[in-house]
Amino acid sequence: MTNTYGPEFTRFFPAIVHALKEMGGSATTSEVIDRSIEMLAISEDEQSVELASGSSRVRNQAQWARLYMARGGILDSSRRGIWQLTETGATIDPDSFEWRELFREVQRKFADERRARNEEEPESADDAEAELPSVDYRSKALQIVRAISPGGFERLCQRLLRESGFETVSVTGRSGDGGIDGIGTLQINPFVSFNVLFQCKRYSGSVSPSQIREFRGAMQGRADKGLIITTGTFTVEAKREARRDGAPPIELVDGDELIRLFESLEFGLVARTTYDVDEAFFGQYSE
Repeated sequence: MTNTYGPEFTRFFPAIVHALKEMGGSATTSEVIDRSIEMLAISEDEQSVELASGSSRVRNQAQWARLYMARGGILDSSRRGIWQLTETGATIDPDSFEWRELFREVQRKFADERRARNEEEPESADDAEAELPSVDYRSKALQIVRAISPGGFERLCQRLLRESGFETVSVTGRSGDGGIDGIGTLQINPFVSFNVLFQCKRYSGSVSPSQIREFRGAMQGRADKGLIITTGTFTVEAKREARRDGAPPIELVDGDELIRLFESLEFGLVARTTYDVDEAFFGQYSE
């Protein structure tokens, strides 16, 4: 049984440090969580368990762990999307560190902050099903995309691929076609192009390795590369299957990456510019 130092999400504490040290001290969210899941030997069935919102319960736990570790000085939370060990985090032994005390210390910080704001006690993180609070535009956009029709999601993916540089993108939508939803051409340069078959999975669950294999079988001999876009997640085993040596490669885009693509293209998201006052600038004219 995996050790915990409080609620179930605390099992991720040492695994996250081990994973980051293994990867040189910093890594993307997906890299850290995937490697931590492997280290903790979390089953594919558990990876597929969803919260009421449709998000992954296991990955939500890892995000809770990151929040506590950042507040406890183990992780640097300054860069969005990148998990990085602080100087303290880089020097600790994750197997002997007092994780239980760190959890209690951060709990006390949260309690003090709530009292200072005269707030009532929120839903407790002690509940393994409690979802990390998130009301930002990414969560809202993903909820909207998950609510559109399957056909609408296919058309959305079609436009996204066109905006990303694909040409002659068509949606087939034929039943009995091995899950293939469309095809597009990616022109690398004037001399090289690739045909790419894509599949659109508009749901909140996790894509399994068997689904990767089925898609690969359907694309055999028909395209140079495959692409699966989902509003959900991929299990660690599915990601491993997608990049298996000797098999046609399949690129994976999960819900988080999908929203990042929307951001970069300002696709369905309207960017806003804000300003901070440079008091030093005005100060030179105050005398």
